[in-house]
Amino acid sequence: MAAAAAGSGGSPALSSGGEEPPAGPESPAEEAVSAGPSAGFRLTAVRREPAVRLQHGVSGLEPLAWSEDHRVSVSTARSIAVLEQLSDIHSGGQELVIHRTAVPAPAAGCLLKVGSKKEVAECKEKFANSKDPTVSQTFMLDRVFNPEGKSLPPMRGFKYSSWSPLGCDANGRCLLAALTMDNRLTIHANLNRLQWVQLVDLTEMYGERLYETSYKLSKVETPRGELGDFAEFQRRHSMQTPVRMEWSGICTTQQVKHNNECRDVGSVLLAVLFENGNIAAWQFQLPFVGKESITSCNTIESGINSPSVLSWWEYEHNNRKMSGLIVGSAFGPVKILPVNLKAVKGYFTLRQPVVLWQEMDQLPVHSIKCIPLYHPYQKCSCSLVVAARGSYVFWCLLLISKAGLNVHNSHVTGLHSLPIVSMTADKQNGTVYTCSSDGKVRQLIPIFTDVALKFEHQLIKLSEVFGSVRTHGIAVSPCGAYLAVITTEGMTNGLHPVNKNYQVQFVTLKTFEEAAAQLLESSVQNLFRQVDLTDLVRWKILKDKHIPQFLQEALDKKIESCGSTYFWRFKLFLLRILYQSMQKTPSEVMWRPSHEDTKVLISDSPGMGSTEDDHQEEGTSKQASKQSLCEVSKGTDPDDPADDTLAHSSDVGGHEPMEEKLLEIQARIEAVEMHLTREHMKRVLGEVYLHTWITENTSIPTRGVCDFLMSDEGYDDRTARVLIGHILKKMNKQTFPEHCSLCKEILPFTDRKQAVCSNGHIWLRCFLTYQSCQSLVYRRCLLHDSIARHPTPEDPEWIKRLLQGPCTFCDSPVF
Repeated sequence: MAAAAAGSGGSPALSSGGEEPPAGPESPAEEAVSAGPSAGFRLTAVRREPAVRLQHGVSGLEPLAWSEDHRVSVSTARSIAVLEQLSDIHSGGQELVIHRTAVPAPAAGCLLKVGSKKEVAECKEKFANSKDPTVSQTFMLDRVFNPEGKSLPPMRGFKYSSWSPLGCDANGRCLLAALTMDNRLTIHANLNRLQWVQLVDLTEMYGERLYETSYKLSKVETPRGELGDFAEFQRRHSMQTPVRMEWSGICTTQQVKHNNECRDVGSVLLAVLFENGNIAAWQFQLPFVGKESITSCNTIESGINSPSVLSWWEYEHNNRKMSGLIVGSAFGPVKILPVNLKAVKGYFTLRQPVVLWQEMDQLPVHSIKCIPLYHPYQKCSCSLVVAARGSYVFWCLLLISKAGLNVHNSHVTGLHSLPIVSMTADKQNGTVYTCSSDGKVRQLIPIFTDVALKFEHQLIKLSEVFGSVRTHGIAVSPCGAYLAVITTEGMTNGLHPVNKNYQVQFVTLKTFEEAAAQLLESSVQNLFRQVDLTDLVRWKILKDKHIPQFLQEALDKKIESCGSTYFWRFKLFLLRILYQSMQKTPSEVMWRPSHEDTKVLISDSPGMGSTEDDHQEEGTSKQASKQSLCEVSKGTDPDDPADDTLAHSSDVGGHEPMEEKLLEIQARIEAVEMHLTREHMKRVLGEVYLHTWITENTSIPTRGVCDFLMSDEGYDDRTARVLIGHILKKMNKQTFPEHCSLCKEILPFTDRKQAVCSNGHIWLRCFLTYQSCQSLVYRRCLLHDSIARHPTPEDPEWIKRLLQGPCTFCDSPVF
């Protein structure tokens, strides 16, 4: 265990700090790191199957990223592999459930627009044939100028990928910004779960903007040289060669419509760092659907030479949100830049740049993470900035007091013997994870002191989990339950492996008890946003085949005290997983015909009359056949004579108690689903009451929903009865029934899941509006729990808002 804390405080203009010297083999820092961890922070990493093998080798820096909607992106030499983690309620397997897709690399190379095609071709031929070797060799070997490479290997693959916050695409999920090795920056969305769609090419758009302004950032800037000048040719390329890009948080502003109504409009910023130090801040209106969603693009000059990494600094103080951009250099300095965006209301930034580290110590900044925390001693919010520099971790604590912005900074040494290749952070508790290529991961837990903070260290040896491996990247899940690691084979008996097999492997960072406690005390109250935690709970229940008593009691207390539908959905999730754990996996193929069925059919003689004894014998044989099929589904062999005896003696053995238990769990599941359905029906009726002034035939079967709620005599909810009374009074005895589109008969509202007309036509009901979906195209929730109809242009805004909601049973988005 080691603790490192040092710092300096002061105004932004006077921010400073001293770097600790690298720790040698006998230094106190190295000795402290090698000491054992305290019991309060002891971590046991457990391997989780399956390991996902990659088809191509990884490429770029920080090849691994984990989105807020639980998708892992892996940058490879041919595509971005996307692994989506699901907490499947229909599967009894204990392994992680992963849905795999890919974003392919563009087939054509990217050529940056530095002038007209004819002029560029002439300049390239001139520079390639130049007699000055400093010009010709520089031009021929620079892959930015020559992405096709000719005799050199092609620039295929991806350099970096970045996930947007949750709620940015048309389905309310995350967008993926991808940067290829040949400097093409694009934004992709996964709209139908099976295919990724490119929404916009920002490299092409930014090149067109620069071409229109003659490659000047402002109107007052003096014109530069011609493209035939090699220095100008280099400048035009460097000012549009992306290095990194990062998404900001979502900003919500109010927009006044023509009828003086206000509506909330969301926007998000994408900052793109270029090779010359400039930063392009793109502003997108949400949901982002393409070029038409781009609001503005502002260019900021950072003044940093050889920029290497970028991150957003977002700080909230006295209900005012402030933002800035943290930029790191390959030479060592780190500073925060103000972001002046006049178009974003309620947006505040710094008055001047803040230098976090100013020494040109030639330690390149590899990765930067900014973590919002609460300072327990200062009683205010603060920001922890951590940066990987070589084998060290630079940290900086920023907090705003009456004296201004206080800056405390230092370095944590003695973590790794090799440079840090990847760093990730759990933003919920501030824990930082670093890894080097030798398979060693460090966990750094920040602990506040009166002055600044210190770090508790813990070493995670992946060799004890996976065997001898080399690591190429790590990423932590949104709620800190899992750590994803890219590995290849390590050395065996002092020899390197002949072939490299790249794999994405997963280890647990939390126990079941920690995950359950976090789910019970969650402020998010959304199961979909906590899939990594629910998967740990699912794994535990499937292994033990029961729900722990402490979790049942704590959940029942939560339901009694607050009655939030979140805890009812959590209870439904637990019951569904318990039901899956009770079912045995079939040992035979279910479509194979059973011999018992054949015997039953042969024993029926078609020529003989039907007597009472025959009916009794037929009933017994059918019961035996049904019991036999049940045994097959539970993993037994129907040809075994011992199993035949058990099949016929249905009253003896432990199978009937198991079936009774399954029926009991099924009844509890139905009761919880009915409670959630009634609660959502009340919400839908509330929307109907608020948005209908007179008797109006909306697409929602209002009268049917009211009758369905009142049909159960055991359901006594005073709120629902009062609401239904007001709605029926407003409807003025009108019923507005639904009609079958095939036979025009009335569709009665007798079932919450489907509508059946008198002629037997069956239509599934939309779980968001309870309208029958009488079309061949509809949407389905991520876990195939429910279906919903598509919004139509005739729908009013309040119905469209209802149709944007998640699944009422599992919180999953709808596709």
